[in-house]
Amino acid sequence: MQGAIVALTTIAGMFGERYGDHRPAVLALHGWGRDHSDFAAALHDIPSIALDLPGFGASAAPESVMGTDGYARAVGAVLAEFSSPPVVIGHSFGGRVALNLAATRPVSGLVLVSVPLLRTAPVRRPSLGYRLRKSFRFLLGEDRLERARHRYGSPDYRTATGVMRDILVAAVNETYEDLLPKIECPTRLVWGREDREVPVHVAEAAAELIPDARLRVVPDVGHHPLIDAPEIV
Repeated sequence: MQGAIVALTTIAGMFGERYGDHRPAVLALHGWGRDHSDFAAALHDIPSIALDLPGFGASAAPESVMGTDGYARAVGAVLAEFSSPPVVIGHSFGGRVALNLAATRPVSGLVLVSVPLLRTAPVRRPSLGYRLRKSFRFLLGEDRLERARHRYGSPDYRTATGVMRDILVAAVNETYEDLLPKIECPTRLVWGREDREVPVHVAEAAAELIPDARLRVVPDVGHHPLIDAPEIV
């Protein structure tokens, strides 16, 4: 790899890594269950900061539940590290945070990678087994209900614990139809053609709502374009 990489450091109460030899121009926010290292290949020679968001990597979890707007407020403190408004890159959950940041703070550009920006299909109902167990929690007890959550919940839900599980639930229930038209900076959406977690039609619909948006679809790539095709940056 070319360019200097500074050791993991604390930035505004979060851990992160600086890449490149000059004052940073890019801020990178990773997806759920990931950390700053997802950006190592893509940003290694670009002056940038990649964070471990609160509750991920080396950064401590928040003390209480907050939505992605709360994460954006926390990340906003990092902007003091930049001499001018940065380009913000967000993957998946980090893209939700990046979107909120761009809506409330000055940024020079926004790159949204495989982000669940819209619901373009009905929300899938929990399985009948889980709904019955939840309905009869007073008979089952919390321990058995928790086992049902582990059995029927998503992999991210099963892995998350404590406040992070509640943060995940809050995040997946957010929608951004009203926020997308308010984004004023140039925005680039980057999607893997084979993304099964957030299909390309989500990006196509979101691009219609953002005033200055361009969509790039990367062939033969799934939900992690920054890892599978880092040259796209």
